[in-house]
Amino acid sequence: MDCIEVKKSVPVKGSYDIIVAGGGVSGIAAAVSASRMGKKVLLIEKTICLGGLATIGLINLFVPLCNGRGVQIIKGMAEELLQLSVKYGYDTIPDCWKNGNPTKDGPRYVTRYSVPIFVLALTEFIKSEGVSILYDSVVSDVAMEGSQVKGVVVVNKSGFEYYTASMFVDATGDGDLMVQAGVPTVQGRNFHTFMMHGADTKMCKKAAESGDLGNLQHWASGGNANLYGGGHPEGKPYWLGTNSKDVTNYVVENHIEALNKLKNDKDKAARDILRIPTMPQFRTTRHIDGNYTLKEADTYRHFDDSVGAICDFDRRDFLYEIPFGTLVRDGFGNIITAGRSAAGEGYAWDVLRVIPPAIISGQAAGVACALAIDEKKPVYGTDIKMLQKTLTAQNVMIHFDDGLVPKAGEEITVQESNMEHF
Repeated sequence: MDCIEVKKSVPVKGSYDIIVAGGGVSGIAAAVSASRMGKKVLLIEKTICLGGLATIGLINLFVPLCNGRGVQIIKGMAEELLQLSVKYGYDTIPDCWKNGNPTKDGPRYVTRYSVPIFVLALTEFIKSEGVSILYDSVVSDVAMEGSQVKGVVVVNKSGFEYYTASMFVDATGDGDLMVQAGVPTVQGRNFHTFMMHGADTKMCKKAAESGDLGNLQHWASGGNANLYGGGHPEGKPYWLGTNSKDVTNYVVENHIEALNKLKNDKDKAARDILRIPTMPQFRTTRHIDGNYTLKEADTYRHFDDSVGAICDFDRRDFLYEIPFGTLVRDGFGNIITAGRSAAGEGYAWDVLRVIPPAIISGQAAGVACALAIDEKKPVYGTDIKMLQKTLTAQNVMIHFDDGLVPKAGEEITVQESNMEHF
């Protein structure tokens, strides 16, 4: 490959305690939790909207925070952001959860929400928490001293800028910062999925009659593969999502495929596409090769270094814990990840990456960075007991109750939801 050498004089624009790359829900959780612990935090987001897949990716579903038996498992900032997502718009939270009276076999604690309104609320939330934001900015390079990240080079409308920090959180969802810093990562794969928000006259009538605009939206698609690979075109290579050519081809193919479906509609005036995703809807591109990789076989396993109990979004009863080791790698003392790039394999990666667990891992990452600074330790050497104590005080369930584990033969192993795209 032919290469050119580029040398630039880049202005130093600021210094922070913690820099978070990526303004999805995990990055928001990391930034706010660190700021609440008195740290000076910069959040760098490549678009002009916070939320990531949960907003501009159009995956506007807070999947369940409960075990499917009326017991809430995921709390902390995940519930805080769930409530924020519906504070100024519609919601689909079941009445039993609104009223504080969930039942053992009733609906789960889940909701849809308005994407644009949630975006606006997230900007206000971040600013009110004292976090500095840098929109429309991409982390293009890192400055390293051995295995320590000294600072990041950002490119935006001002050109190239340089920011330094003591700790860094990779919440890009794709492990971009980790790769640039030399942290070992694992490549994933993605099915052929492209979901859009549409509306038609029937949905408009339903929304008008109910007085609830939450009834307006329906799904339209380009690629229509589900979470488990059903519907992925036979013989089609999986999408990697970690190089420019792959991302471009994904967008072009899905735009054309979606348009071709629309061309077949006879009554074009009776329907419209309200929103298309403005980021690739990849779920599993890259994750850290962490100190531990969560596996599906870890269901019902307790971890000494757990930073939060989580539930399976698609199956009742199934419970996991997030080991701190899924977020860090020994030898890299001031960088940690959160969200979609936490270390998980197979279905366990899916369990880790959806909105509520991603927020919990982000909350843990932000707290860990703050503690590591105070303790003058590498982030992977953070005092786990202190981390767990701090998260517990923030209403995070560290270990699930063994009384919630089904007896032999009682586990529900079939897919029971309509969440296969998430």
